[in-house]
Amino acid sequence: MNTRIISALIAPVAIPIIASIASAQTPAPPPSTPPTSLTSPAVSAPATTTASPNEAEMMKQMMELAKLNENHKLLADLAGSWSTSVKMMEPGKEPTVSKGSVTYKSIMNGRYFVGDHTGSMKMPGADGKMKDFTFKGMSLDGYDNVKQKFVSSWVDNMGTAILTFEGTYDPATKTVTYTGEMEMPPGIKTPIRSVVKMTDKNHHTFEWYENRGGQEMKTLEIDYTRKK
Repeated sequence: MNTRIISALIAPVAIPIIASIASAQTPAPPPSTPPTSLTSPAVSAPATTTASPNEAEMMKQMMELAKLNENHKLLADLAGSWSTSVKMMEPGKEPTVSKGSVTYKSIMNGRYFVGDHTGSMKMPGADGKMKDFTFKGMSLDGYDNVKQKFVSSWVDNMGTAILTFEGTYDPATKTVTYTGEMEMPPGIKTPIRSVVKMTDKNHHTFEWYENRGGQEMKTLEIDYTRKK
């Protein structure tokens, strides 16, 4: 099984998440950029200036930028336990389907959401025979008021890299589109795009696209259903 697909197995919000893992160096033409957020913070990032900053003004601005907004509330809808149906795709092969689960928890008073992802799949062992393998992953999702973007990171038991992504929300389609990259063979970075669609309070989907040789391919799809 291709490890770059597995690396993306359950990412997120991360969507996974969800998440983790070829060779591509030329990104496909980027999609049209959707609106960055539901609502923009009241205060923008400090402008570069040669004048000495006013400490009181800086502190006031920092306090404003630390406040929660509608974007954090959007992520809060992920909190809870979910069942997942994972479909992994490779060109010229039948998709493989597996089951898993994820639990999202709020931390830092709702500023971030940690996802604990688990899945089960078949993997080749040292003898070349397929064996049961338990997949573990962890996502961290939030909204950065300074960047005015959704931010997400991912780690799992299939590698040692920390993947990071930034995304924007399109209220018309109820989707967050993240972009980032991964480096499997050393020195070769693969552009990644993932799309999280908030279908309703109890369902959402995750799609993972890899840029291979200048052509974007969908290699992973996850359906999430909230556990009763």
